[in-house]
Amino acid sequence: MFRDISLKDLMELHASGAHTLIDVRSPKEYAESSIPGSLNIPVFNDEERAEVGTIYKQVGQAEAKKRGLEIFSAKLPQFIADFQAIGTPMTVFCWRGGMRSKTAATVLDLMGVHANRLIGGIRTYRQWVVEQLDLMDYRPELLVLNGYTGSGKTVILHKLADAGEAVVDLEGLAGHRGSIFGQIGLQAKNQKNFESLLLHELKRTAEEPLVFIEGESKRIGKVTMPTFLFEKKELSRQLIIRLPIEERVRLTLADYKPWEQPDEFLIAFEQIKRRIHVPVAKEIGTALHCGDYETATLLLLEHYYDPRYRHSTGKVDDDLKTIIEADTVEDAFEQVLVWKKEYMKRI
Repeated sequence: MFRDISLKDLMELHASGAHTLIDVRSPKEYAESSIPGSLNIPVFNDEERAEVGTIYKQVGQAEAKKRGLEIFSAKLPQFIADFQAIGTPMTVFCWRGGMRSKTAATVLDLMGVHANRLIGGIRTYRQWVVEQLDLMDYRPELLVLNGYTGSGKTVILHKLADAGEAVVDLEGLAGHRGSIFGQIGLQAKNQKNFESLLLHELKRTAEEPLVFIEGESKRIGKVTMPTFLFEKKELSRQLIIRLPIEERVRLTLADYKPWEQPDEFLIAFEQIKRRIHVPVAKEIGTALHCGDYETATLLLLEHYYDPRYRHSTGKVDDDLKTIIEADTVEDAFEQVLVWKKEYMKRI
């Protein structure tokens, strides 16, 4: 017989050793929000779930259960095989810990595969995430990487992580670079997914003395940073990265790769061109249509992004700013490391 466990019990199991979480909801539900690190082995795919739901509404519960059983029975061999391939203890969950997770756990038990079932499902987990963020007292000092667009802040952040420094990659968690072009080539997260991933990262770094983040706006693409974190960032020390414009153009092109999705860049540009002086906007549009992305990037940086950045950073107290002048992003990274080591000696 399978065992029902609470969210608290699940977290203890997960922390004590290898443990696999399996979301048995449809792929669409899983993509919209799930527990970070979980696998998706659905009882119904998106179309099957819609069909059963329609029967439930139009005919009734008994017929919906009958049709659900027909669908699920046909896929049982593969369903069981997918679970048998997992080599760790496991817990299944659905939205509210209801029919789908109960069916999955029961069938697995009959086939000799033991799986716990999460009481309350992912809804319980979501409530916990919201409560934790509301009550969060995040104590590490933040070191905020800032600078003009294209200054290599994300590259430096990743290099710092590779070097063993504590970082929270807000753009990575949001699946968005934070600009009008920021979603192109990425999979943007919704608020639920972002908050789940962010909470995990905040708990992971909670005991660190210093944590590096980027100087993001409160809104990053489709998601919004929690107020407590945004306000803490605004009052934290800013490391302002300054690179030559040529290096910024190179880094921007290497990150965005506009030649891979030219139409999406043209569509995004249409949303902002009215905010740029007409002759310059026309020149940018021509460059994008011609595939001259170096010229387009240079003009966008100088006439759109740089003025916006100067306006936003003017609000930061000068006593909190440290300028990092560098010729390349590698040089800037090395300077940030050296600065951090010296700073640690003073605190």
